[in-house]
Amino acid sequence: MLAVRGLSCARGGCQVVAGIDFRLQAGEVLAVLGTNGAGKSTLLATLSGELPRAAGDILLADRPLESWAANQRAQRLAVLPQASSLAFAFSVEEVVLLGRLPHASGRDEDARIAAEVMHAADITHLRQRSYLALSGGERQRVHLARVLAQIWSNAEPACLLLDEPTASLDLAHQRLILQQARELAGRGNAVLLVLHDLNLAARYADRLLLLDRGGVSAVGTPWDVLKAERISQVFGVEVQVAPHPQLDCPLIIS
Repeated sequence: MLAVRGLSCARGGCQVVAGIDFRLQAGEVLAVLGTNGAGKSTLLATLSGELPRAAGDILLADRPLESWAANQRAQRLAVLPQASSLAFAFSVEEVVLLGRLPHASGRDEDARIAAEVMHAADITHLRQRSYLALSGGERQRVHLARVLAQIWSNAEPACLLLDEPTASLDLAHQRLILQQARELAGRGNAVLLVLHDLNLAARYADRLLLLDRGGVSAVGTPWDVLKAERISQVFGVEVQVAPHPQLDCPLIIS
């Protein structure tokens, strides 16, 4: 679904990540991990086309990312950045419907999809509220619903990029959002998300991409990547890694 080959990215003339290689498959959730400044958000911004790449290739559905017309790409690639801002007093439902702009599916279909994604993000009760009157966590869920609306009922598999989607969310809504990512992948889409919580990544992701000082430290299943020695080397924290008592994933104990 999304292939990255020899990718290097820069900000302000300074190289941030280099030599990145991985493939995100349809039906998969891939979590990107790393310390602050490791290049996670820069990588995601480059994958979305927001930042130009310094070197390498990005393929979306086996086509170079730059070969897609903007409207077509928006139907196959949706992005939730780390911070989203909106200065207008739109209602929550109006903000969510912005995700349908790349489509020509008609008012009734757009309204149906908006209702479904608002339910998925647990914001149906906010639909008539002004976006500007919401808390930070509520705004985060509104923008999640907006990007879900962008790819919710596509005929072709789509790719969803989420940069720290659990930021500002309470525990219940963290679980809700990550479960929605899993369900979206279960319908044949591909999801890449940036996370800081290693245990959330271990629980909800099929594979992990661990960045360290601008390069790939490891990529593989949670069991392969989340080794105590590697976590200590990358994060500078001594941990224990044990089998989760209820789930088939590692549990990180600091």
